[in-house]
Amino acid sequence: MRGGVAAARTRPGPAPAAGPARSEPHPLLVAAGLAAGPAIVLGMARFAYGLLLPGMRADLHWSFAQAGAINTANAAGYFAGAMVTPAVSARIGRRAAFVGGAVAVVATLVATAAMSDFATLMTLRVVAGIGGALVFINGMDLCAWLGRGHSSTRAAVLVGLFVAGGGLGIVVSGVVLPPILGLGGRGGWRVGWLAMALLSIAGLVPVWWASGRVGAPPVPRRRHSAGWPARRFVPSLAGYLLFGLGYISYITFVVALLVHEGMGSVVVGAFWVVLGLASIVSVPLWGRAIGRLHGGRGPALVLAVVTAGAALPLLGGGAPVALLSALVFGGAFLAVVTAFTAVAREALPQAQWGPAIAGLTAAFALGQCAGPVLTGALSDAGGVRAGLGVSAGLLTLGALVALLQRRPDAARPGAGGR
Repeated sequence: MRGGVAAARTRPGPAPAAGPARSEPHPLLVAAGLAAGPAIVLGMARFAYGLLLPGMRADLHWSFAQAGAINTANAAGYFAGAMVTPAVSARIGRRAAFVGGAVAVVATLVATAAMSDFATLMTLRVVAGIGGALVFINGMDLCAWLGRGHSSTRAAVLVGLFVAGGGLGIVVSGVVLPPILGLGGRGGWRVGWLAMALLSIAGLVPVWWASGRVGAPPVPRRRHSAGWPARRFVPSLAGYLLFGLGYISYITFVVALLVHEGMGSVVVGAFWVVLGLASIVSVPLWGRAIGRLHGGRGPALVLAVVTAGAALPLLGGGAPVALLSALVFGGAFLAVVTAFTAVAREALPQAQWGPAIAGLTAAFALGQCAGPVLTGALSDAGGVRAGLGVSAGLLTLGALVALLQRRPDAARPGAGGR
C-alpha cells in the first residue's frame, strides 16, 4: 500500500497540481510586494530630492532655477517613458519592463551619489524618469491583472495599495535622510543618495518576487484607438495640468523653505514622515467621497484640500503649521489621480477610458515638466516663499477650473464617440 502511494506521487496527474494552488500568496501580499516599485521610483528617486535639494544646491552652487530644472528633467523622462512603455512592454513583457525599470532607477541613484556635473545629473534624472514610467505603468497593469476575478472593491484596494507604495518611500526617506544630512556636512547629500540606492536595492527583492506571482498579463496588440471627445473635457485637462504645475513645485521646494526658516533636521524629518503616512492612509478614505461626487466636483474638492495644504507654510507659524501642512497636503495629493480618472470612467464608455486617461496623464506630465523650473525661477527673483506662493495659486486655479467640468451624458453605450 505504501509503495502504491509513493508511486502515485511520482506519476504526473492532476493531484500534484493542487499543491501549488493552495500555497499561492494572498493577493494583498503580492500587491504589497509590487508597491515596492513606486516606493523606489517615486518615494526614493523623485520625492526624496526635495530633502536632498538644499544640500546639493549649497554644495554645487546652484540657483533655484537649476535646482528646479533637475526635477523637470525627471518629469520629462517620465513623460517620454510613458510614450514608449507600450512598445517596450509589448516587446519584452510587462514583468521584464517592470523589473528592468526598477533596476535602471536604482542604477541612477548610485551614479547620482558620485556625480557633480550639472548636465550629467540632468541626464541621470531623465533616465530615472523613464524607468519610473516603466515601473508605474506596468505595475498598475500587473495590479489590475492581479485583481481579475475579484470584486471591483477588492480590485480597487489592490491598486490603491500599489499606489500607496509611493507614500511608503516618502516615509522611509523622511526617517533615513535627515540624520544623514545632519551629520554629513556639505557632502551629506551624496551619502543620502547612496542610502536611497541601498534601500532601493533591498526593494528590488519584493519587486522581483511579487511580479513573478502575478502571471503573464497579455499585452494588447496595437490597434486603432477608440478616440475620445477631448473638447468636452477641457476643464479636466486644464485642471490636471495646473495640478501638475503646482504639486511638484511644493514637493520640490517646501523643504528648502523650512530650512530657510531655520527648522532643523528633526522637524524636516517629521514633516516628511507625516506627509508620507498621510498619503498612505488617505488612499482608501477618498474613494467613497469621490464616488459620490459627479463631474468636476470630485477633483475640485481634492484639489481644494491640496491647495490648503500647500498654502499653510506661507502663513508662518513654525513647526506646528509645517506639520499641519504635511498632514493636509499628504492626505490629498495622491487622491487627485483617482479623482480625475473617475471623471473619465463616469462620463465615457469603456472603450474610451484608455485614450481619455492617456490624454489626462499627458496634460499632468506637461505640468510636472514646467512646474519646478518655473517655481525655481520665481524663487530666484523673489525668494522661495514667493515661488511656493505661485504654486499654491496654480493649485487654487486648478480647483476652480476643474469645477467647470460638467457631467457629460456620454456614459451610456455608444455615446460620446463623436
